[in-house]
Amino acid sequence: MLTTIKEMLADARAKRYAVPAFDCVEDVMVRAILETAEAHRAPVILSCLEPDLRGNGWHYVAGLIRAVAGCHNVPVALHMDHAADLETIQKALDFGFTSVMIDGSALAFDENVRLTQAAVALARPRGVTVEAELGKVGGMDLDDVGTSENVLTEPQEVAAFCERTGVDALAVSIGTSHGVYRSLPTLNIERLKQLHASSPVPLVLHGGSGTPDDQIRQSVQNGVCKLNIYADCRIAMARGLQQSAHSQRRKDPLPQELFGPIAEELAKVVGEKIELLSAGNRA
Repeated sequence: MLTTIKEMLADARAKRYAVPAFDCVEDVMVRAILETAEAHRAPVILSCLEPDLRGNGWHYVAGLIRAVAGCHNVPVALHMDHAADLETIQKALDFGFTSVMIDGSALAFDENVRLTQAAVALARPRGVTVEAELGKVGGMDLDDVGTSENVLTEPQEVAAFCERTGVDALAVSIGTSHGVYRSLPTLNIERLKQLHASSPVPLVLHGGSGTPDDQIRQSVQNGVCKLNIYADCRIAMARGLQQSAHSQRRKDPLPQELFGPIAEELAKVVGEKIELLSAGNRA
């Protein structure tokens, strides 16, 4: 069933678990994630990045998720991840996304506030949830060629930012990074405790892939209600692709033989993340 992350995260915050958000493209990912979430009775967020939606991707990916969400008896949100401008936010609204993230984390505080206010003004009349980011989660870009530094979120800015913008969820920076880690992180749990105490809205943690499980559990216990996961999914699919490539004995393998190992490896990771976040049996 299609819903918003506002409804999901309110329950997660009250019961101290987190909802997994998987960036995904194409039907193999959508199906593997949704079927695994249903098997675990877990709410799930399917996120999309603008580079993966270019051209007809808006129709294929968003249209597919909206079409199949009702086939599953768990809450499903269609989320626009890391939109950097209002044009992308508007397009996501037009294509039926149920939540959007406006990412003004590279901007000065007041500029971030203004951009986020504008995104909320667009989304609120549609009943669409808005996530913003305060501080900056750095790491590798999608092309794996450029990096950016982390800027930890300041607790004293959280309440004012949320009050001025009206956001429904806030992504914070406590030491995670996007992409594959070059060295294991040490999350600032004390900072997270301060952010949670200051925030009137549920907190989101980006860069969840590769972060040690014990630190993820501590983060969930101290206020993180949504965890973004992408690199771990890509690694799992690459592992399945290698299995598929090495196991073919015919020139015309059936689609299930080609894509089956990819979906199976992805489903393993999805199930592990659901259990890690204590999201199972929450639907």
